Amino acid sequence: MTTVTGTTVTDLYPSRGATEVTVPRQDPVVWGAPDAPGPFEPLDLQSFERDGFATVDRLLTDDEVAVHKRELDRLVTDPAIRADDRSIVEPKSKEIRSVFEVHRISEVFARLVRDERVVGRARQLLGSDVYVHQSRINVKPGFGASGFYWHSDFETWHAEDGLPRMRTVSVSIALTENHDTNGGLMIMPGSHKTFLGCAGATPKDNYKQSLQMQDAGTPSDEALTEMASAYGIKLFTGRAGSATWFDCNCMHGSGDNITPFPRSNVFIVFNSVENAAVEPFAAPVRRPEFIGARDFTPVR
Repeated sequence: MTTVTGTTVTDLYPSRGATEVTVPRQDPVVWGAPDAPGPFEPLDLQSFERDGFATVDRLLTDDEVAVHKRELDRLVTDPAIRADDRSIVEPKSKEIRSVFEVHRISEVFARLVRDERVVGRARQLLGSDVYVHQSRINVKPGFGASGFYWHSDFETWHAEDGLPRMRTVSVSIALTENHDTNGGLMIMPGSHKTFLGCAGATPKDNYKQSLQMQDAGTPSDEALTEMASAYGIKLFTGRAGSATWFDCNCMHGSGDNITPFPRSNVFIVFNSVENAAVEPFAAPVRRPEFIGARDFTPVR
């Protein structure tokens, strides 16, 4: 259990204990009404309920992609941004891997967060007003940028940020073309229906290591093999400007990019205002606010 302002909050999804555990999902997938107005069509919501994700082939126009790609390039080449704690660098190449809280340091990305094509879909899925739990740009230059190992975001956000329920959704918007060879997003369809609680305690300041190479919160090979055998693996490809929305509990990851073709995206996490973070369920301290927000102001 954890507490917030004196109220006890039951831990529905135990993790980071002595052994790995599986728990059936205790929450809806689509919280909003099936016929709720918004950018998603009813069939999109049905697909999201079943698979845990939905794709939009042309969320951004070519001109909009160019604007956001220029802004990404500006941020990752700015020495002041590189020196900021919000920037995470590759362990080997020392190139920037991610820049967090981009909706606060860039008006271009702030406008994207407020765009009804983006936030409207989050409201549809979560059935409420939403706030940004996390935003970042990810950069995978060619010739060796490392991937993100298999994980459920909710496992981390629950354990280390204190999100109580599975009422959170992410969108990954491609700013370069996603080939089937340059380290694209992979998801196990249907995996969002089962919570996998990982074994092992959470080290203090774990985020400093996990954002470069994840350790705590990583499923076992045996569990991943079982899930992949049950659900399969979907690899996402598509043009720049395409977007993938996925549930917070999807088992997902991405491989290294050893091709000459870079892969960059902007990643936005929306959480329901009715699911505000409490104290971490399985970590000694909160992560910094640029990774797990404590400002629950709705996006307007």
